[in-house]
Amino acid sequence: MEKKRVVVSGINGFVGHHLTQELRNNNIDVIGIGNDTSVSPSLKNIVNEYYSQDLVASWPETGDVDGVIHLAGLAAVGPSFEHPQRYINMNSAMVTNMAEYYVSRDKKPRLLIISSGAIYSPDQPMPISEEGNIGLGSPYAVSKVLTENQAAYYNGRGLDCVIARPFNHIGPGQGKGFILPDFYDRLSKTADSVIKVGNINTKRDYTDVRDIVKAYASLILASTLKYPTYNVCSGESLSGNEILDKLKTAMKKEFIQFKIDPALIRPTDILEIAGDSSRLRNELQWEPSYSIDQTIQDFVHSKENE
Repeated sequence: MEKKRVVVSGINGFVGHHLTQELRNNNIDVIGIGNDTSVSPSLKNIVNEYYSQDLVASWPETGDVDGVIHLAGLAAVGPSFEHPQRYINMNSAMVTNMAEYYVSRDKKPRLLIISSGAIYSPDQPMPISEEGNIGLGSPYAVSKVLTENQAAYYNGRGLDCVIARPFNHIGPGQGKGFILPDFYDRLSKTADSVIKVGNINTKRDYTDVRDIVKAYASLILASTLKYPTYNVCSGESLSGNEILDKLKTAMKKEFIQFKIDPALIRPTDILEIAGDSSRLRNELQWEPSYSIDQTIQDFVHSKENE
């Protein structure tokens, strides 16, 4: 039986590294797309093909494939407030170029478009299902809702576009700009017994990246799917304060205290959000397997071995 071929855009990123390994564990040939001139050295021996491409300009000639997992895009909420139109333009253009390429081919693969749990309004009962109310709390969220609308349009043009809405994901290999690596960086570099933080009382739904990519693999490999949209999340929320405490314990820096820096507080920071992933759990038997404590310990271990 011929192996399936799956494209991963943004393959050199945090999630792309974990997803590539997960797909290879499922005996899938992986075609990578990235901005870098070559694939990451750690992926070189497990990626079958690699295309260096600016996806805002065009989609590469990948030929016939069985699926595409579209990770590429501007992903951090915070910087989107500084560059709102850049987020909207770039994230939208990539989806247009991808979909226009595959809509013109005889073999039309499933396109898994990665949206975000950040598009939900926090002003509703938790946890939030896929039918929850949408809220446009950041330019990043606006860009993701736009890509979802594009997916609906291209479904009407004969493509099989599926939306994944992951909530916050953390784990080994994550770079700066997110809660765990940013806290780690401040705790590692401080010469004082105090670090500066934003509003760490806000609560988010965190899932290990290794569980997130298992969900993506399940969604791209399923022969049929019942729904067009799936939440990927743990169903529980943790405060930034709890994450910081667990990280301090893992780093053996319990003595370090914190103080609030108003400059680190986002203009529309919501108090709490948690998602309902029952749809994914019931249909594809997906379950998170990593505890938050294990995730943080593995993250610290990966940083210590860089």
